[in-house]
Amino acid sequence: MAEADLKVITKAKELAVHSFKLTSNCNRYPKKYRHSLVDRIQLKSLDLYESLLEANRISNVTHKWERCEMITRAITICDEMLFYIELSMLLGLLTDKSAEYWSQMARDVKYMSLAWRTKERK
Repeated sequence: MAEADLKVITKAKELAVHSFKLTSNCNRYPKKYRHSLVDRIQLKSLDLYESLLEANRISNVTHKWERCEMITRAITICDEMLFYIELSMLLGLLTDKSAEYWSQMARDVKYMSLAWRTKERK
């Protein structure tokens, strides 16, 4: 495992923890958003971590294409997370400051994943 790979996985784990803490707060996300928005955010944060972990376990010598596909999946999940965060802000569920912090966490994982994929393709 490369050092950069571990760091992106650690950041994805931090994003999942933060996502669960925010969305589990009933005062922030009322019951009417529980089965639509909250479930999606929580599942996406877990999918992101799993995709990066799986990509890291795939051999970059014999299965390079599969590895890049898993990293691309993670990048797409980051974009979806960013949409859900923006939607939460537009619905008045998050303050601008909270949305910006959470978005930055997602962007960090996205940019680290993009760098990893670029490195893998060379």
